[in-house]
Amino acid sequence: MITRRAFTKTAGAGFALAAWPTGLFGKSQRRLTVGISTYSYHSLPFDDMIAELSALRIDEIEMSRGEFMLMNHPTDDLFRSARARLERAGIRCVSYYCATIKDSRDLESALHFADLLGVRHVTGDATGDMLVQVDRRCTQAGLAFGIHNHYFKGEKFAYESAEDVLQALSGVSKTIGATADVGHFASCGHDPVEAIRKLADRLQLVHLKDVESAGGEVNVLLGSGIARIPDVMRELHRQDFAGLVAIEYEKEGSVEADLKQEVEFARKLA
Repeated sequence: MITRRAFTKTAGAGFALAAWPTGLFGKSQRRLTVGISTYSYHSLPFDDMIAELSALRIDEIEMSRGEFMLMNHPTDDLFRSARARLERAGIRCVSYYCATIKDSRDLESALHFADLLGVRHVTGDATGDMLVQVDRRCTQAGLAFGIHNHYFKGEKFAYESAEDVLQALSGVSKTIGATADVGHFASCGHDPVEAIRKLADRLQLVHLKDVESAGGEVNVLLGSGIARIPDVMRELHRQDFAGLVAIEYEKEGSVEADLKQEVEFARKLA
């Protein structure tokens, strides 16, 4: 089974901009909103995934399954069907993970698919002039775009540290922010808590992930690795973060029991 990172490697209006001081979806909630990044269930059929989400009482997700990513050339019907099935289950899709935006065709496809899903946020990555184009078109469309950091073993990715993301953000409007993956920060050897703190003003969405060690990508249960998950959650509380904290668990095979533990763990800290 190809991993989500391998997918990305292959690839090479709802919210007013002025109202995003600390998170995408408005200012302050009493508790953090815990959801799921759906790549976690990439091995499950779609309807089985919905059943799992419903059993866990998950209300909000980011759509990040591989078949929805740009490099796999998804069809409109895939998005229409997914939206209808999620809405029937009472599950709100709040973000679309498109992966790498390489050119204007990718960009227009990402905007189109976001519209089909009914989301106002897109997660992915783009660099240089392409990021400027993403900024312009997302602003026109009333969408927000979160730059996603990654770890690739043995390779340098454009966005590995908070400083990498902040440098890119310095040249674009506040339409562009950060979708911060705390597990990838840890894999790259960076302190996830410090990264979240540095990105606070532009933080839109969080991928909550724990990893076994720096320089590796083995996912472990939240709180059992090096990503300082309790401290990450405390920092998000300190920021009054109001966006989605999406659990992401990248593991092959059966993940249902593990994700149940992860959701319970995250909710205790929310």
